[in-house]
Amino acid sequence: MSDVVVLDEVSATDVRDAQELIALAARVDGQAAVSEQGRLLLRGGSREGVRHLLLRHKGELVGYAQLDGTDPVEAPSAELVVHPAHRGRRYGRSLGETLLAESGNRLRVWAHGGHPAARHLAQSLGLTLFRELRQLRRSLGGLPLEEIRWPEGVTVRTFVPGRDEEAWLAVNAAAFAHHPEQGSLGMRDLRARMAEPWFDPHGFFLAVRPAGEGGEEELLGFHWTKVHSAEGLGEIYVLGIAPEAQGLGLGRALTLAGLRYLARDRGIGTGMLYVDADNTAAVRLYENLGFRTYETDLMYRTES
Repeated sequence: MSDVVVLDEVSATDVRDAQELIALAARVDGQAAVSEQGRLLLRGGSREGVRHLLLRHKGELVGYAQLDGTDPVEAPSAELVVHPAHRGRRYGRSLGETLLAESGNRLRVWAHGGHPAARHLAQSLGLTLFRELRQLRRSLGGLPLEEIRWPEGVTVRTFVPGRDEEAWLAVNAAAFAHHPEQGSLGMRDLRARMAEPWFDPHGFFLAVRPAGEGGEEELLGFHWTKVHSAEGLGEIYVLGIAPEAQGLGLGRALTLAGLRYLARDRGIGTGMLYVDADNTAAVRLYENLGFRTYETDLMYRTES
């Protein structure tokens, strides 16, 4: 069995090899085993709390895992992938056991797509299922045609780079205080996404209460869309409402504004989004707009 190497910072060669492994496995599995955040952390340089696990056999990278311990409250989270041609050789088990050791047996692990092999590995490591993240999709043909109704005194505009970052981070943190991955995003995370080729401020909608005399504009909610050009998909990337603006109907209004942009301005035929299965209000909103479950990601954790 090859040894797992644990690194705080990976070399350019390691980044390239890991990216190629992740992409190859995604083509075979139909789902990336390492999330967008994980891929950004992989190539983003050293970051306190983040470790990379590399498993090579005869010089070839056959397994990669990432341990993200940046959340100050939740257990470290992990993702891992094994080369499709090298599966069935206990490489996944070796990576998983190293993750457990590195985390002090306090671990959360994603099984993207909920593939049987990933579920079996999680269970063999003594992990239990505790979170279900659904991907929903719908055709963007035949979107509701009713006029979008904005609450009195609320207007919508698009994100302005260099102006709106701090306000967005504050509302995002408040809106997702219960959501460790999203709510903990910082300026470095935001700027990394803004540097991605897909970033488009014209598809990043902000619901605001304009400034009164001598006052400041108030950000109440947002809908950040993302276009996956190769797949022909338009994503409700993040949609959040400030706690004080809950119950005003901004969720539906912002959702429709973003979907109409994707369908009419970008010519996208299919919309998608991710939502936690236990977020019943959000699931109800999206299902009422015609979204249906397409696939499911599962998260497992240790009992301790």
